[in-house]
Amino acid sequence: MIKVNNHIGTIGISAKYLRSLISQTVESCFGVAGMNTYGAMQSMNSIVRRDDIDNKGVIIKQKGNMLTIDLHITVTFGVNVSAVSDSIIHKVEYVVADLAGIEVESVNVFVDGLVD
Repeated sequence: MIKVNNHIGTIGISAKYLRSLISQTVESCFGVAGMNTYGAMQSMNSIVRRDDIDNKGVIIKQKGNMLTIDLHITVTFGVNVSAVSDSIIHKVEYVVADLAGIEVESVNVFVDGLVD
């Protein structure tokens, strides 16, 4: 649960909802071929379940009322990786602030793969 304090009080947002929102936002960006699993737990879940895990590749860390978001992605071959990363950063910051009302401190994009 992500908790944010504002002038009205404390708001709680499900981490699963936030990861899903971010994942859908990233996958809708031009040049993104998909999200990648990260860490041992998520990799084991994908092997054991043999299905695509929702929200894979999204790591959310909270410090006070600010979020740091790490994204693990695969991009399409031939696109400008820097432009795709910048686009993802701006879009994720906007969507999280607009739909969830939480300010984002930073978005870190890790390009783990390249597909044709």
